[in-house]
Amino acid sequence: MAGRGVDMSALPKEVRDQLAELDLELSEGDITQKGYEKKKTKLLGISSSCLLPFSLSLSPSLSLVASDIHTETVQAALAKHKEEKMALPMPTKRRSTYVQSPVINCTPPDSSSGSENEGALLRQSSVGADLEALDTPSLLQPPSLQSPDSWINHSVQGSSTSSSASSTLSHGEGKPQPQPSQPQAQPQVEKCSGEIRQARVVCEIKTLCIGAGRVCVTVFVGLPTPHPPGVPINSRVSTKIQQLLNTLKRPKRPPLSEFFMDDQEEIVEVPQPDPNTPRPEGRQIIPVKGEPLGVVSNWPPALQAALVRWGATQGKSPALTALDITGKPLYTLTYGKLWSRSVKLAYTLLNKLGPKNEQVLKPGDRVALVYPNSDPGMFLVAFYGCLLAEVIPVPIEVPLSHKDAGSSQVGFLLGSCSVSLALTSEICLKGLPKMPTGEILQFKGWPRLKWVVTDSKYLTKPGKDWQPHIPTANTDPAYIEYKASKEGTVMGVAVSKVAMLTHCQALTQACNYCEGETLVNVLDFKKDMGLWHGVLTSVMNRIHTISVPYAVMKACPLSWVQRVHIHKGSVSSCDAFLNVFQIHGLKPEVICPCATSPEAMTVAIRRPGVPGTPIPARAILSMGGLSHGVIRVNAEDKNSALTVQDVGHVMPGALMCIVKPEGPPQLCKTDEIGEIVVNSRAGGNMYYGLPGVTKNTFEVRTHNHSIPPYVLQHILHLGSLIFVVGKNEGLLMVSGRRHNADDLVATALAVEPVKTVYRGRIAVFSVTVFYDERIVIVAEQRPDASEEDSFQWMSRVLQAIDSIHQVGLYCLALVPANTLPKTHLGGIHIFETKQNFLDGNLHPCNILMCPHTCVTNLPKPRQKQPVGVGPASIMVGNLVAGKRIAQAAGRDLGMIEDQDLVRKHQFLSEALQWRAQTDPDHCLYVLLNAKGLVVSTATCVQLHKRAEKIAAVLIEKGSINTGNNVVLLYPPGIDLIASFYGCLYAGCVPVTVRPPHPQNLAATLPTVRMIIDVSKAACILTTQNLMRTLRSKEAAATVNIKTWPTIIDTDDLPRRRPPMIYKPPTAEMIAYLDFSVSTTGMLTGVKISHAAVSALCRSIKLQCELYSSRQIAICLDPYCGLGFVLWCLASVYSGHQSILIPPLELESCLPLWLSTLSQYRIRDTFCSYSVMELCTKGIGTQTEILKARGLNLSCVRSCVVIAEERPRLALTMSFSKLFKDLGLSPRAVSTAFGSRVNLAICMQGTTGPDPSTVYVDMKSLRHDRVRLVERGAPQSLPLMESGKILPGVRVIIVNPETRGPLGDSHLGEIWINSPHSASGYYAIYGEESLQADHFNTKLSFGDPTTLWARTGYLGFVKRTELLDAAGDRHDALFVVGSLDETLELRGLRYHPIDIETSVSRAHRSIAESAVFTWTNLLVVVAELSGSEQDALDLVPLVTNVVLEEHHLIVGVVVIVDPGVIPINSRGEKQRMHLRDSFLADQLDPIYVAYNM
Repeated sequence: MAGRGVDMSALPKEVRDQLAELDLELSEGDITQKGYEKKKTKLLGISSSCLLPFSLSLSPSLSLVASDIHTETVQAALAKHKEEKMALPMPTKRRSTYVQSPVINCTPPDSSSGSENEGALLRQSSVGADLEALDTPSLLQPPSLQSPDSWINHSVQGSSTSSSASSTLSHGEGKPQPQPSQPQAQPQVEKCSGEIRQARVVCEIKTLCIGAGRVCVTVFVGLPTPHPPGVPINSRVSTKIQQLLNTLKRPKRPPLSEFFMDDQEEIVEVPQPDPNTPRPEGRQIIPVKGEPLGVVSNWPPALQAALVRWGATQGKSPALTALDITGKPLYTLTYGKLWSRSVKLAYTLLNKLGPKNEQVLKPGDRVALVYPNSDPGMFLVAFYGCLLAEVIPVPIEVPLSHKDAGSSQVGFLLGSCSVSLALTSEICLKGLPKMPTGEILQFKGWPRLKWVVTDSKYLTKPGKDWQPHIPTANTDPAYIEYKASKEGTVMGVAVSKVAMLTHCQALTQACNYCEGETLVNVLDFKKDMGLWHGVLTSVMNRIHTISVPYAVMKACPLSWVQRVHIHKGSVSSCDAFLNVFQIHGLKPEVICPCATSPEAMTVAIRRPGVPGTPIPARAILSMGGLSHGVIRVNAEDKNSALTVQDVGHVMPGALMCIVKPEGPPQLCKTDEIGEIVVNSRAGGNMYYGLPGVTKNTFEVRTHNHSIPPYVLQHILHLGSLIFVVGKNEGLLMVSGRRHNADDLVATALAVEPVKTVYRGRIAVFSVTVFYDERIVIVAEQRPDASEEDSFQWMSRVLQAIDSIHQVGLYCLALVPANTLPKTHLGGIHIFETKQNFLDGNLHPCNILMCPHTCVTNLPKPRQKQPVGVGPASIMVGNLVAGKRIAQAAGRDLGMIEDQDLVRKHQFLSEALQWRAQTDPDHCLYVLLNAKGLVVSTATCVQLHKRAEKIAAVLIEKGSINTGNNVVLLYPPGIDLIASFYGCLYAGCVPVTVRPPHPQNLAATLPTVRMIIDVSKAACILTTQNLMRTLRSKEAAATVNIKTWPTIIDTDDLPRRRPPMIYKPPTAEMIAYLDFSVSTTGMLTGVKISHAAVSALCRSIKLQCELYSSRQIAICLDPYCGLGFVLWCLASVYSGHQSILIPPLELESCLPLWLSTLSQYRIRDTFCSYSVMELCTKGIGTQTEILKARGLNLSCVRSCVVIAEERPRLALTMSFSKLFKDLGLSPRAVSTAFGSRVNLAICMQGTTGPDPSTVYVDMKSLRHDRVRLVERGAPQSLPLMESGKILPGVRVIIVNPETRGPLGDSHLGEIWINSPHSASGYYAIYGEESLQADHFNTKLSFGDPTTLWARTGYLGFVKRTELLDAAGDRHDALFVVGSLDETLELRGLRYHPIDIETSVSRAHRSIAESAVFTWTNLLVVVAELSGSEQDALDLVPLVTNVVLEEHHLIVGVVVIVDPGVIPINSRGEKQRMHLRDSFLADQLDPIYVAYNM
């Protein structure tokens, strides 16, 4: 963009480097075109100060907008101005972007200094004056640079008068001439200051950010040079500039908002605009006036005055007839009765509610009216009683239960209106839900209410002298009508007395009402048309209202038509109704549709016609056009056409226009769809108690008209007829197009709905997922519909909506009959349904998710570039100039001076013999059982003697040769340790194997068999019990038991000693084999030499300060990795006592481990994640009981979790918090890290700084980059350091593809150099190349001599501010995850644990989850801990969360029972086993959803 005219070679090196990195990101698909242009523009902006001599001329026709200028627009502008050679002024973000001056090298400040520092806020006048002062021509400034100054002057002067000029350049000013581009040297300040008399401040003006009426100019100032004579100095401005300069030198930490900018445009793929999109073409609309409101002499000055008049003069005249449930008249209320009862109520409200006749209510107070739909008479009396008492009635629905749909929102309405009193009838009060004490239930979210019964017998008749006060109608509120918004909030629209009266007059004129007519009302009389016609206008005109309750309508729909027939009343409906009843004499001209809203009341109504008038106007519109907000008549495609009828003309005395629904209210064009706004005295005044929302709705200004709006979309047609196409509440905005919920319902119902769903029970709404609205349809399924019918119907609905509305559905759910939340009149409560969907409380019985078709804004898949080491190495992150290599090291192991110690520590077998001689009775091991009792112990001499016996048996029975492999098959205990040393004494290589589970041989025995076969074991050492198991019939059903090697049981050993104890000739000989099944299902055995064993034990001894007088507790599986080392080897080497707690014992006694720590006052303990999770979930809530039992963990100094994975920060933190009450120090819990190639790389130890935590950006991690962010930033992932690097270990971070070292804080593979690395894999196929690759690898450049071992884990090193024991800055190693486990999706690298963390958070019933890929589809398996009816609730929530947080579409969601996901002894998920079980259909899932 701006860089096209820039010579790249003239740019500073760091800018060129950053541009190159940016180009690479674009080529790899890491960034969208828009994000790329934006960042590139910013970079060139930063460097443009270095490129003074390029010409910049502005054409007055170009306008500068303070936001992104799209590439297309720029190119079009450039094409237009080819002949004028020019460069565009660079657009900036709203935040000021400072540019470095070529004259003085200042640190660029953060974006906040402009707003925080007083010096940066230059007042408009000062800026203007200052810029004029700067605008004198000077040789120092190239002529081409004069134009921006003059342009800015014009802009500042122009914009100070009105904010509407904000983004345009001055039009009528003199046109700057394009300058001929001359080659010109960079101006030298030193030279010029000597030669030129008229020097001045060199200044580069960046850009104007003109907001609503406020101008902020960012001025960057260079070196102040002598001031030209004759130009007045504004000293105040000069000091401000000086202050600004000082601010720039002092870089400040950026404000947090800087981090939390939503980078949507860098993530989301913005679909290119379709050139065929219809656009409005008509002229601007002209507001339409209704006919003037006629002045009738006998209209009352207030509505109450009409009641007074009819009550006095026409007392016998019927006001209201209520029907009972069967449709027969129940009672008739006359105007005389209505008047007298209303007066009694008014008097009671004002004088008789408080004790001793204290006044409880004052005029202007709000009162709730709670009356059932079957009792219009009581409501009428209460409403007019309130009007006469001048209190404000707030009619609401009768609450039926504590869990009513929308109940808390009604509570919000009552709270915002400060309602403390509710009027109701005696029958209604008796029916309200009560507490056991007999009091009315406190409804959710409601304020405390006093309930007042308004039946006549409870009212007091006023004295002769008391009369209600009836003032002329004014602007005080008369009543408040409730209105539910799209978001579910219930607000109160306050209607003033004058608006109420004017509305009645307008309705009387429009509907041609006459005194004494009859009106049949089948609508709800508490709100909307039912209230306006049946309660207010009817009383003004002495009309007799027949009220047909909703219950009658449900039971007998014909009842109201029969009433109409008897009373000859007026009715309202539409075509279908006309078609049915035309044969019964219904005239077309009497049908009067209308448009209403709570805010503007009646907006338009079709006037009752005289016989023979033309039929109503119709329009057949294209739904495609409607979705783009334009009117297009549909002639061709009948399928996607919508037929609408007019709703008549504007109300008398009103002015109406149509404004654009988005953005500031601007008038629409004649063929454009917009929102109707109305200016009329007969409309609502405000949302009561909500001034902010009121301003946006009731005080809309367009074309200098202040118009209270009416929240509907519309079309305006010829002859000023109004057409309505939908309500804002039902509007769904998807990918910039508008769809109407009612139209989608109509389409869904047209697909043979009768068999599958109920007609009136469909909810359509949209949910926001991944930066766009997604359409969800929920319907109630008929009980007799089969699964097959349902899916048939759902898939056909998908197709129908796709072809007719050209929009994809995100989710279609069917729920059992009568389970959707209902409104009071029986409709579906859309907001509550949506809330249930999002909360996972919908409980569908069938669900179909289609994210693949409707999610079209996913970022483009990343294209990986081939990498090679070359000049571009700087970009692929091999080494960035000036950066530290990402490496770290533990402290030195140091040399052992004493020869005796060297001999003692070279081989563990010798160390045990030495301890047996020098300290025979020192207890090395204590084994506990589930009750916490000591089962067995081993002193140095006992262990030595038992090892000798085992060695003797091996040599005799096993006929073992030196170097043979021997499998040790033991439960966790001291036998295992003794057998290990027995093998060393006999010169064999021990292989520890987890014994098979007797209750689950089919699953566990094959692994045992596999290790025995792979290790080519010559013999198996085990117990009698296990020996029987290996030879049992059950075992024979799983493996071939006839081919076991020699099995020796070591329970009863003869007292024999071996002829000699074997001593290896060299320390490089193999000490033991360590076999483990990785999480990807790979069985790998590694060879550990004697040298590695002693180096590892020495390293742990130094790190954890272990010596003979120390005691540690171990709750780990002793079969592989660091768990085995701590269980079997470390005590013999260091002499400390190990208390052994087999993790299996915790299942029968959860507090065992913690009570052991407390009882023995242990300072250091080692456990696994599974142990920690057992304690957290099992006894985390019982801390009070444990405390009462005297459990105290204040003795624990370090609790280390042993693992080969990324630290589980959430688990360690919750463990620390839960057991803090038992005295556990939050600093005690830490983690260790090891891998197959090196069993122990990090361990927290006793000295050194606490483990540090950083937050990294997950989007960068997917691109194999590390970007540190602040805590709480969106898409941030907390990572904890994996403990301190062990002594003798060196770590380097390497690019796994190029094998070159990486810089600090770069993500790469962790490579290790250490004396205790494994010697290689023990593989039966002898894959030497693989072995050399993993264990003896060299860097491709940098330090090509050192040999490294590849861990197969991704991580990074970060130098922290903390100091280590030596006083140097501490380097922290952060492990991100295993390379083998990562999922490659859309060209990005995902770590399963991140997706699983999101999934587990999605719903309270998800106990555990695991993810894997299957033919490029992401499969999520979730364990359901709740009831099975929750199962289908999880499907949309899981899909949403993965799409939202990881930008991936889940292909398959599998819901299974708890415990199905296989987890190994280290607490790691076996995802590959799970995948195999899924593909073999062995999971027995509760539900499998294919999101196709």
